[in-house]
Amino acid sequence: MTRSRGLWMLLGLMIGGCSLAPRYQRPEITTPAAYSESIEWKIANPKDAAPRGAWWQQFNEPELDTLESKLTTTNQNLKAAFARLREAHDATRAARSAYLPRINIGGSATRTQTSTNAPSYSALRPDTYNDLVAGGYLSYELDLFGRVRNTVSGIRASEQATAGDVASLELHLRAELASDYFSLRALDADIELLEHAVADYSRALTLTTHLYTAGAVAVTDVQQATAQLEVARTQAADTRLRRSQVEHAIAVLVGEPPGQFHLTPQPLAHDRVLPTIAAGLPSALLERRPDIAAAERRVAAANAGVGIARAAYFPDFTLSAVLGRESTQRPTWFEAPSRFWSAGPQALLTVFDAGLHRAQADAAHAALDEQVANYRNTVLTAFQDVEDNLAALHQLEQESVSAAAAVKATEGALQQANYRYQAGIVTYLEVVSTENAALSARLAAVDIEARRINASVLLIRALGGDWATPVPTATP
Repeated sequence: MTRSRGLWMLLGLMIGGCSLAPRYQRPEITTPAAYSESIEWKIANPKDAAPRGAWWQQFNEPELDTLESKLTTTNQNLKAAFARLREAHDATRAARSAYLPRINIGGSATRTQTSTNAPSYSALRPDTYNDLVAGGYLSYELDLFGRVRNTVSGIRASEQATAGDVASLELHLRAELASDYFSLRALDADIELLEHAVADYSRALTLTTHLYTAGAVAVTDVQQATAQLEVARTQAADTRLRRSQVEHAIAVLVGEPPGQFHLTPQPLAHDRVLPTIAAGLPSALLERRPDIAAAERRVAAANAGVGIARAAYFPDFTLSAVLGRESTQRPTWFEAPSRFWSAGPQALLTVFDAGLHRAQADAAHAALDEQVANYRNTVLTAFQDVEDNLAALHQLEQESVSAAAAVKATEGALQQANYRYQAGIVTYLEVVSTENAALSARLAAVDIEARRINASVLLIRALGGDWATPVPTATP
C-alpha cells in the first residue's frame, strides 16, 4: 500500500510540474485606424496557414503561369529552404523524445588483476578474475519545473518560424519572377520602339544626305541626322543587354542554365487590364503575411527560453533504474543469483556557479526583448509595403493618362515639324528635337505601364498572396 501511494505521488509530481516561462502574450503594437491610401485596419493576428492560391494567374499570361509552375520544384533557394524546414521538424522530433524515458542496454566482459598492495586486496579471493556484466539502464528526467516542456515549446516555435520563412521566401520568389517577367516584356516593347526609330532615322539620314548632295540643306543637317541615328542604335544595344540580363535572372529563378534559356520576344501590351484590387481590403490580409507569423513565432520561442533559464535555478530530478546480470564465470552469468538491480530518484542543484545562471537568465530576457522589437518592426514594415504600393498604383494610374497624352502630343508635333522642314521653314534641328521627344514619350509610357503591373504584383505580395478568392496552386 505504501509503495502504491508513493508511485501515485511521483506520477502526480510528473504530471503537475510547473512551467517557469512567462505567460505568453503576443506583443502589442500601435496600429492606425485606416491606411492613408484607404482601407480599415486592426491589430495583426497572423493566419499564414490560409491558402494563397495561384495569384499570378490573375494577369492572364500563360507563359508566366508555366514559369511559376516550375519554380516550386526547380528553384534552388526554395529547395534549400524546404531542407531547412525538414531540419527544423526533425529537431522538434528530437526534443520531444525527452518526454519519454531513455532505455539503454549494454554488456561488458573484462579480466582484472588486483594489486596485492591495494586496500581492497584480500588473500581469501584470487587477485585475478573475470567480470561479466549485461543489463538495461533507464533514465528519465522528471520535468517538475518545465525545462523539458519549454525546450520542446521553443524548438517547436522555431520550426513554425522556419515554416513562415519558407512561405515568405516562396511568396517573394514568385513575385520576383512575375516582376522580372513583366520587366522583360517591357524591354521587348522598348526594343521594338527603338528598332522602329533606328529604321526611321536611317531613312531620314538617307533623305538628308540626298538633299545635302543636291545643295538643298547644310552639312550640319547630315551630322545631326547621323548623331541621332547612332544614339538610337546605342540605346537599342543597351536595351538588348538589359533584356539579356533580366532573361538570365529568370533562368536562375526557374533553375535552368542561363545560356540555354530563352524567352521569345513579346512586347508588353498597351491595353492590358490589371487585376482589380479593391480599396476596402479587410485587415485579415496583413494577418496572412508569413513574415509576420515567423516573427511572432520567434517571440514565442524566446519566451520559452526565459522559462528554460529560470528552471536552471531549481534542482534537476532524474529517475534512474538498472537491471542486469553480473558474474565472474560464463556458466553462472545468467543464473538467478547473478541478478542485480537498483532504482531511485536523483536530484542535482547547483549552489555556486559564479553568476552563470544569472547571466543566462539576463541573456534570455534580452533575446525576448529583441524578438519583440523585431516583430513590431516586421508589422510596421508590412504597413509600409502596402501603403507604398497602394500609393504607387494610384499615382501611376494618373501618370499613365498623362503619358498617353504626351505620346499623342509629340506625335502631332513631329508630324508638323516634318511638314515645316520639308517646306524649308525650319532647320533639321527642330525635327531631331521633336523626334527625340516623341521617342522619349513612347518609352516613358512603356515604363509607366511596366511599373503599374509591377506595383500590382508587389501589392499582392505585400498582402500575403491571393487576397481575394483562393485559386488552387498549379501542379508542377
